[in-house]
Amino acid sequence: MFRHLSSSLLLAIMALLGVGLVQVYSSSFVLATESYGDGLFFFKRQLLFTLIAFVTLLFAAQIPLKWVEKWGWLVWVFGSLGVLATFVPGIGVRVGGAIRWLQLPFGLRFEPSEVLKLSFSILFASLLVRQENILAKIKPGYLALLIALPLLLLLKQPDFGSFAIIVVVGVALLFAFGLRWKYILTAWAIVLPAFYYLVMLKDYRRARVMAFLDPWSDPEQKGFQVIQSMLSFSNGGVTGVGLGQGQGKLFFLPEAHTDFTMAVLGEEGGFMGFFLVMSLYGFVVLRGFQIAVRCKNNFQKALALGISITFALSVFINVGVVMGLLPTKGLTLPFLSYGGSSLVVFCLMFGLLLNIERASAENHQFPFQKPSSGLKF
Repeated sequence: MFRHLSSSLLLAIMALLGVGLVQVYSSSFVLATESYGDGLFFFKRQLLFTLIAFVTLLFAAQIPLKWVEKWGWLVWVFGSLGVLATFVPGIGVRVGGAIRWLQLPFGLRFEPSEVLKLSFSILFASLLVRQENILAKIKPGYLALLIALPLLLLLKQPDFGSFAIIVVVGVALLFAFGLRWKYILTAWAIVLPAFYYLVMLKDYRRARVMAFLDPWSDPEQKGFQVIQSMLSFSNGGVTGVGLGQGQGKLFFLPEAHTDFTMAVLGEEGGFMGFFLVMSLYGFVVLRGFQIAVRCKNNFQKALALGISITFALSVFINVGVVMGLLPTKGLTLPFLSYGGSSLVVFCLMFGLLLNIERASAENHQFPFQKPSSGLKF
C-alpha cells in the first residue's frame, strides 16, 4: 500500500502527526492533571484520534477518484446537515459562546464545520467539470442556496474563521480556473466590505481587532492571550527552554493545547523548533501546489489546489494569531492542536491529495466526464 504513495509527502505528514502527539502531551499535562487527575487524559485521546486519522488517510489514498468525482459533493450536504444539527437542542454543544460541536457517545464531540472546509473543494471541483450537467438539472437559485445556506449557518454559530477560509478558497479557485478579472474585482468589492461589516457588527469581534492593534490597552482581558503568547515566544529564545519546561502553559496561556499550541512549541523548542515545524508545513503546502500544477485532470487539479489552499490558510491564520500578527480567532493548528475533528478531516484531505498524486504519476485519466476547459463566464 505504502509503495504506491509519495514517500516524501507521507513522511512529512507522519512527522507532523508525531510532533502533534508530543505537543498535546507537553501542553496539556498540567491541565489534565488538575482537571481530570490524569496527566495523560488528553494525550490518550489524541493518540486514539491520530490512529483513526491515519487509517482515514490510508483509506482516502486508495478510494477510486471517479467515486469522489461522482459522489463527493454529498460530503458538502453531510457537512451542511451537521452544521444545521448544532442548532438542535440536546445535540448541539455550546462552548465559549459558540455552538459549533455535536455531542457524540463517550463524551466525544464533533465539529461539522471542519467537514465543510474539505467538502467545499470537492463541491467546487465537481461543479467545474460537470457544470453543464448540474446547471441543467438544478436551478441556479437552488444551487446558490445549497452553497450560501451553510455559510450563513457558520456565521450564526458563530464560526467566522471557517466562513472566511471557505470564501477565500472559493475566490482563489475561481481565479485559478479562469474567472475573468472583472468578476474577481467585483467579488472582492463585495467580500471586503462584507467582511468589515461582519467584524464591526459584533462587539466581541470588534474588541478582538482593537486588542490586536493595541493588546497592552487591556492586558488583563482582551489582550491577555496575545500578550501571553508573545511572552512565550520571547522566553523560548533560539533553542527553547526544553520539552515540558515551558511556563506559559501553566494557566497563563489560555487554550495552550488547542489554539495556542504553537506558542508552547515556540517557548519549549525556541526559534529552531518553530523553524523546523514551519519548514514541514511549508514543504507540505509546496508539494500540494506542485501536485495541483502537474494534474491534467481538471477535477483532480481543482481538488488538489483547494486542499492545499485550505491547509495553507489554516496554518497561516493560527500562526498569525499566536504571533500577534492577526486578530485572535479560534482556529486550531493542523496536526498539532488537540482535537479529533480537525485531525481526521485534514488526514482525509491529504489522503485524497496522495491519491491524486499517484493517479497523476500514473497518467491515468478517469473517463467518467470529459474535463472542461474552465469556468464558462
